[in-house]
Amino acid sequence: MNPAENYILNQPEPYRSIMLYIRSVILKTLPNVVEKYNYGIPFYHHNKKPMCYFNILKGTNFVDVAFVQGVFLEEELPVLKNYNKRKQVRSLQYDRLENIDELLLIAVINAAAEITDNSRKAWKEL
Repeated sequence: MNPAENYILNQPEPYRSIMLYIRSVILKTLPNVVEKYNYGIPFYHHNKKPMCYFNILKGTNFVDVAFVQGVFLEEELPVLKNYNKRKQVRSLQYDRLENIDELLLIAVINAAAEITDNSRKAWKEL
């Protein structure tokens, strides 16, 4: 078992089920994504760049699915939230498994992967 998976399995319910489901959607949507364990939480890297992560923020009762360059998706996907006034990160938040709209989650994951790809190309051009 890898550390990211271990982190997820050690969470209390309903967070464990939510995280397992989100993880499965990410891995199914982007088969080449790399699951890592950074900063004590599961991170998902697309083309060697961090794309998203999830955890339970202290003092909250939800799983925060955070997209590293989410600020660039705000206009296209206004459902993304800017929790705690983060500069670049935007997120989806789930407190119950039943509240997850899988099609929306897949759309956000695909858009985040595209942003990650585009930022990688921009850095190569500099």
